[in-house]
Amino acid sequence: MAKIEKLFTVAGTAKNSDGTVKTRFANDLVARIKILNKAGCTDINLVELPEPMTKLEALQYLQAQGVTSGDAGFVVQAKLAEKSKVAKKGEVKVAGKGLKAKAKAKADVTAEQLVEAAKA
Repeated sequence: MAKIEKLFTVAGTAKNSDGTVKTRFANDLVARIKILNKAGCTDINLVELPEPMTKLEALQYLQAQGVTSGDAGFVVQAKLAEKSKVAKKGEVKVAGKGLKAKAKAKADVTAEQLVEAAKA
């Protein structure tokens, strides 16, 4: 069964009270800002996304919009690389060597040869 990824409508970065910058995702901008403020976060930079997106899509959107700079830009880049790596794990790679030769060989086989091979 395929894993269903959660969609978000808000994404951005915020600096924790200990000085570390993290990427943040939410579905309610105002509630998320209140929670971050209460936790002592500063430099809160959240934006509403044009449509619901996965974390990977949201990070790509943030990067494309140039929303982040400095430490926040570095954090977005790092998280984007991490999410891209995880997304690629699910992909199946097919080697392309010898495909043309095999396809060509199949094209040269006639119906009569297939019938003879089936009889044998």
